[in-house]
Amino acid sequence: MALTLIIGNKNYSSWSLRPWIAMKAAGIAFDEKVLPLYEPGSREQVLAFSPAGKVPVLIDDGQPVWESLAILEHLAERFPSAGLWPADPVARSHARVVANEMHAGFQALRKNCPMNIWLPPKLRPQGDDVMENVWRIDALWRDCRARFGHKGPFLFGGFGAADAMYAPVVSRLHSYGLPVSEGATAYMAAVMATPAWQEWTAAALQEPWVMQHNEPDWPLVRGA
Repeated sequence: MALTLIIGNKNYSSWSLRPWIAMKAAGIAFDEKVLPLYEPGSREQVLAFSPAGKVPVLIDDGQPVWESLAILEHLAERFPSAGLWPADPVARSHARVVANEMHAGFQALRKNCPMNIWLPPKLRPQGDDVMENVWRIDALWRDCRARFGHKGPFLFGGFGAADAMYAPVVSRLHSYGLPVSEGATAYMAAVMATPAWQEWTAAALQEPWVMQHNEPDWPLVRGA
């Protein structure tokens, strides 16, 4: 059965990156369809695939599945051998906890530091609310690595759904130059070194679309 993932602009769409990078890293074959966001008619195009009117949307044998975390859970059931969640039940439970914390939290970071792949990395100082998010993420990553990451460089050893949920955070911390611990820096480097990350980035840098409200250096735009 063919899978199609409907995504937004690779430069900006953080939620699209999550299932995309999980599927690529796990070797799950799929077709992709990019719908540029906030362009004339884009919402109507997305509504043709999902009643929520948002990306990403996974089409699995005609069945639409939307919301990034729901897509990851669907894929974990559909492809149990892909190892999207840890095999150990304690690690698996904790992976779901931290994935859900990402899904529901860190609003200040998400609002003030939108994902922007082509943004030249440099320190862009942020307020206390953003830095509180950063410190919590740093502590979360270090805890996962210390408790469950002994068999690989990612949060639970091998790359999985929890790493996919935090992939856009890696991009944000890198682009905005936000300070993190040595352990968090090493984790970020491991994520950015994956072939899936490199493929996404290469495609993002070729996109023509510009979303002004996601460009902190406006009117300077690296990708334009």
